[in-house]
Amino acid sequence: MHRKEICLTLLTSVSFACGRPASTDGESASVGETGITSFTGDGDTAEGNSNSNSNSNSGDGDGDPGDGDGDGDPTDSNDDGVKFDIEPIADSSAQGCGGGMGGNDPEFSYIYISNTAQGTLTKLNTQTMIEEGRYITRPDGNGSPSRTSVSLSGDVAVANRSGGLTKVYARLEDCAEQNGMPGIQTSANKDDILAWGVEECVAWYTAFPQYSSQRPVAWTAGDFDQGSCTYTNQKVWSSGLTGGTVEVVRVDGDTGALEATIPIPGISVGGFGAYGGVVDGEDGFWIMTYVSGFPLVHVSEDLSYEIHMAPQQMHPYGITIDHSGRIWIATDIGGVGRFDPQTEQWDQIPGVTGLGIQEHPDGYMWMGTWPALGIQAIDVETMALGPNIPLPEAGGQTKGVSIDFYGYVWLVDMAQSAFRIDPDTLQYDIYNQLNQPYTYSDMTGWGLSNVSNPQG
Repeated sequence: MHRKEICLTLLTSVSFACGRPASTDGESASVGETGITSFTGDGDTAEGNSNSNSNSNSGDGDGDPGDGDGDGDPTDSNDDGVKFDIEPIADSSAQGCGGGMGGNDPEFSYIYISNTAQGTLTKLNTQTMIEEGRYITRPDGNGSPSRTSVSLSGDVAVANRSGGLTKVYARLEDCAEQNGMPGIQTSANKDDILAWGVEECVAWYTAFPQYSSQRPVAWTAGDFDQGSCTYTNQKVWSSGLTGGTVEVVRVDGDTGALEATIPIPGISVGGFGAYGGVVDGEDGFWIMTYVSGFPLVHVSEDLSYEIHMAPQQMHPYGITIDHSGRIWIATDIGGVGRFDPQTEQWDQIPGVTGLGIQEHPDGYMWMGTWPALGIQAIDVETMALGPNIPLPEAGGQTKGVSIDFYGYVWLVDMAQSAFRIDPDTLQYDIYNQLNQPYTYSDMTGWGLSNVSNPQG
């Protein structure tokens, strides 16, 4: 498989993705200045088996691989890479919109990673591996941000585990005057963190003070307007825990206004409520809780919901959806699971455990491994194991996985680093200027694009 630039519905005019590598103009920087180092991985390939299972032995519901940052989540206690000649994938929905994501001059590609201990959000250019902004995610600076989600317009929403949702614009021209000072004040790098109320690329913040835990966040695709080459009617799904009950909420993506609250009573919530969430091709929302034999809840766009029970031995951690609409669960106990909503059947790979997970257009799911430090490929159709790439430089855990719009596989650890991996050559580059990162969700927007405009 030759990696190509993955450009679907994301348009230059609507502010997202896939920018060309920035020219260095003959200048170079030291590793200490850039925080970037490069390595070549030593990948192994193994064969795996798939089996169906919907009724198995029960686990004890604990499943926490360790102790760490105090929220109970699992934890353990530089030259830029090769550039490729690439061609964008045509986008039928964007015809007539100029050199956008379906054209030959894509604009940019970012990955958004939460610095949990610092209470900030990193905006990292996936081509230059330069951090172009860092933002406080809650007015008090103590939001404990984690999951991020990127819209088809390129903007990011981040969920604060201590409660609250925040949207940040990707493009400077979308940022608006808010602070009374001339011009637009916004962060330009990792050290340029502006105070809350001074930073003007924060689009909105919606407080959820009733939630003791708020983790999942996921954009809907919205509607593409061919005339204006923009997306409209975009929403943000999230979920919180209040008084022992999980609630799902949906807010307006433009304003942050709360549109709907859906209580999901009578399900096992563990200590965190909903632990992860993902949007499907119909803008419905899927969530799971952090307990063995977890309930997998599907909330439809019309706000109705249904509950599907998982095999008891599975203790979930990461969640994603493939191009066929099947829900994938990475587990720290019990093996990887795949749920087909059409047949209501579970398929599993016993003994293969991991954390963050996302599909690549090469036909593999890529998953951060647990407890070993590395990343594992899994064939999306056969569930056979593909390449496994050890990442010994990772700190704590190999946590979050996302694909960018050039086909690189990204992995985020829990110490200070983001790894950019070429799935063809196994070469990887490391950006090591993060601050206790903790994100495993759709950090680039590729996951949403994949189900909104599937390649399979």
